[in-house]
Amino acid sequence: MNNLPKISIVILSWNSQKYLEKFLPSVLASTYENFEVIVIDNASTDATLSFLSENYPQIKIVVHETNLGFTGGYNNVLKEINSPYYVLLNSDVEVDANWLQPMVELLENDKTIAACQPKLLSFNNKKYFEYAGAAGGWIDGFGYPFAKGRIFDVCEENRNQYNQTEEIFWASGASFFIRSAAFHEMNGFDSYFFAHQEEIDLCWRLQHAGYKIFSCPSAIVYHVGGGTLPRGNSLKTYLNFRNNLIMLFKNMPWKEKIGKIPFRILLDLLSGFKGLLKADFGYFKAIVKAHFSFYKWILFHQKKSLFPFQKKKNLVGRFSGNIVWQHFVNKKNYFNEIID
Repeated sequence: MNNLPKISIVILSWNSQKYLEKFLPSVLASTYENFEVIVIDNASTDATLSFLSENYPQIKIVVHETNLGFTGGYNNVLKEINSPYYVLLNSDVEVDANWLQPMVELLENDKTIAACQPKLLSFNNKKYFEYAGAAGGWIDGFGYPFAKGRIFDVCEENRNQYNQTEEIFWASGASFFIRSAAFHEMNGFDSYFFAHQEEIDLCWRLQHAGYKIFSCPSAIVYHVGGGTLPRGNSLKTYLNFRNNLIMLFKNMPWKEKIGKIPFRILLDLLSGFKGLLKADFGYFKAIVKAHFSFYKWILFHQKKSLFPFQKKKNLVGRFSGNIVWQHFVNKKNYFNEIID
């Protein structure tokens, strides 16, 4: 490929010194010949800034005085970065040396593709897919995200069963490759989300606008996962449940909202009561708080979160059934068991 387009690899950091120490060398060793690395610091209280300035003076650092979350942190900075492509990369990700080339080629060859993701494998067990996106994100008819290679907490072994470069519903925010023009056309992430599921919401809006989202499994990265907020954390539970309901309200047509959101709320509450039976009171409280925050958003904040777009009827990567039923009742643990 002649005249390689520039890629800005943008890493959002919050107290991430230990991950940057471990994984920045792999990023800088990428074989693609036209990229820059930018670190956004979200008001870290560890030694991240001194570590970067002493060891990586070639890396540009943008410092926020307060923690703006994933959404605000990226939105504030990306509008100032002039590159045709962004890679939003978590600090706890190790990359293969040639991870960038396949994704660039994919988007250069099809201008209707707005975003893609590499194959995400677990850093701690590289034979298995990683929770936060695996080989490409899907969503069910009631808003539950899942992925090729990951159904709820079950991550499959990577046996190259999902090596097809193909359309998906959402690309993982852990390693999110996107056309800068498409990102800004959509006005970026919804800042109200703060963190969690913002990339799914953005991909949903991109599909509504006529763009495609792809998996690119020939590009490979290894994700630790839970580097900032581990799974099971009450704040993470709260944000996931709140943001998911907001996302459904924003992106579903009214007919679906009326029929599906009340049922989804019921399923959330059942999950919360299941947590109570296990004496996980923090989980239950986080779900209840998320629901009240969702109602508050409807009453007072939704105008700030709704973006103008043209709705597309045929969304790719959407399973019309209920993944909860398939997994917990029908005992289906693998993507290919559910999606033929």
